Amino acid sequence: MLESLRGKRMMYVGDSLNRGQYVSMVCLESAKSMETTGSLTVFTAADYNATIEFYWAPFLLESNSDDAVIHRVSDRIVRRGSINKHGRHWKGADVVVFNTYLWWMTGLKMKILDAYRMAMRSMMRWARKNMDPRTTRVFFTSMSPTHAKSGDWGGEPGKNCYNETTPINNATYWGSDSRRSIMQVIGEEFGKSKYPVTLLNITQLSNYRKDAHTSIYKKQWSPLTAEQLANPVSYADCTHWCLPGLQDTWNELLFAKLFYP
Repeated sequence: MLESLRGKRMMYVGDSLNRGQYVSMVCLESAKSMETTGSLTVFTAADYNATIEFYWAPFLLESNSDDAVIHRVSDRIVRRGSINKHGRHWKGADVVVFNTYLWWMTGLKMKILDAYRMAMRSMMRWARKNMDPRTTRVFFTSMSPTHAKSGDWGGEPGKNCYNETTPINNATYWGSDSRRSIMQVIGEEFGKSKYPVTLLNITQLSNYRKDAHTSIYKKQWSPLTAEQLANPVSYADCTHWCLPGLQDTWNELLFAKLFYP
C-alpha cells in the first residue's frame, strides 16, 4: 500500500467511523510518526515520502460539531454551502476518502434527506472544482450500520450487540437503522456527478457483523453508574467497530478499487 502511495498524500475526511477506517489503515503499516493539530491528524511514512491523514468533519459542511474533541451537542446546526471552511485543508490530496451519515440521523431539526442531498452535492461540487480526475481519486464510504436492536435479527427483545459472537447468516439481512432512502440519495447524486466519485459500498457486508462492534470494550468518557455496570446492554457501543476487525476489510476493498479500478 505504501509503495503504491509513494510521494502521495491520502486523506480520510468525515466522522469517527471514518477515523476508525483511518486508524485501521495506519495500523496495517508499521507505525512511523503521527501528529494531531486541531481537526487534522497526520501519519507520516518518511521512507516513502507519503502521508495518510484524517480530518474531522462529521457533516463535511461547517457545523457546531466541528471541534475534534468537544462536539457532543444536543442540537446540531449545519451551515448550508459551507464546505470550503474545511475543504481548504483537503486541497493537494491525491486520494480523498469521504464519509458522512451517522450525525445526520440525530439532533437535527430539518428534513434529513434534503439536508443529506445538499451535503452530497456540496462534496461533489468541491471535488469538481479542486481535484483533477486525471491524477487524483475521490471515494465515498457508504453508511456504516449499527446493531442496537436485537429484534432486527430475531434476537431477544430489548438487547443489542452486547455479547454477540457470531455474524448474521441471513444473506438478505438489512438492519432497521440502515436507511435505504439514504442509499437512494447517494445513487441519484453520484449518477449525476461531473466528477468521478467511487462508492465504497460497505453497508451490506457490515450489516452481517453484529459481533464486530466495540460493545463495552472501549474508553468511557464519563464514569459508569452502578446501574449501568449491572446492565452492560445499557452502555454497549453498537456503532463503532473493533480493531483489528471489520474496517480492515473496508480498506482491503479500498485498496482493490484504488489500484485495480
